Amino acid sequence: MPPISNYPNGFANGINIRGIPLLSAYPGNVFWVDSGSGSNGNKGTFDKPFSTIDYAVGRCTANNGDIIVCKAGHTETVIAAAGLDLDVAGIALVGLGSGTDRPTVNFTTAVGADMDVDAANISIYNFLFTGGFDALTGPIDVNASDFSMINCETRDVTGQATDFIVTDDTCDRFLISGWKHLGAAAAGADTAITVVGGDDWVIENFDIYGNFAVAGIENVTTASNRIRIGGGDKWCYIWTENIADVGITLVATTTGNVGPNINLMLQDNAANITECVVGAACQFFLPINVCNLAGEVAMLWNATASTDA
Repeated sequence: MPPISNYPNGFANGINIRGIPLLSAYPGNVFWVDSGSGSNGNKGTFDKPFSTIDYAVGRCTANNGDIIVCKAGHTETVIAAAGLDLDVAGIALVGLGSGTDRPTVNFTTAVGADMDVDAANISIYNFLFTGGFDALTGPIDVNASDFSMINCETRDVTGQATDFIVTDDTCDRFLISGWKHLGAAAAGADTAITVVGGDDWVIENFDIYGNFAVAGIENVTTASNRIRIGGGDKWCYIWTENIADVGITLVATTTGNVGPNINLMLQDNAANITECVVGAACQFFLPINVCNLAGEVAMLWNATASTDA
């Protein structure tokens, strides 16, 4: 007698990743994407994947919990503003592979080339985003609430993106975790991420490198409330090669928590320790360590300490 199965007729969406069951009973649709073997004339299955994420997004149903799985080695080239538009609410993009085998979205041809996140509750996991054109003005452009970007990398390849990730004041409760930004050593960048407003957002478990004329992490123009930068379950790093020597800068009335477990490396040996983190209305939790010369041991950030007054 054959073994009893909860799926006597089989299932189309079941896979294992390193022995871990995934998607085997997921209620939403699961679409597969692979630029190497796929075609947008296919059905979007594992064996017959689509060729582009953009097409797969159009096949999703809003708030149905649909998932787009991109195979290792997938490459998507974005050459214009909104060249990749994530405009269906509630979808998740999952990338397979590691290192440079991760699905890669490359922005090229025009400074405004970008991926727009224009619907709420969208998640992205394990992608590599590369700047293939100089002076990109925000290749990841988030314009909706409850966005998550988990274990992704942004990387300058040609020149420097001015700001790699940008969000507007509709972006409440976004979460960026496990993010690595590998910017160029040469000047040209302002920030790795620029946040305009939005409340209750979190940037944690990050490792940011670049030559930032403004700051690694910037909140500008519109204040945010109850934000958190740092913390998480891993140490966070910002290394800037720019003489501006600012790791984090926030609107003066932005509220929230900065730290703990943040390490900052500054460009030059100057009286810049106190000035490298700016956030007048926030509270700060040590350790926040700052080093401003190679070969030296970092010191604790020396802002004004609380007193039992």
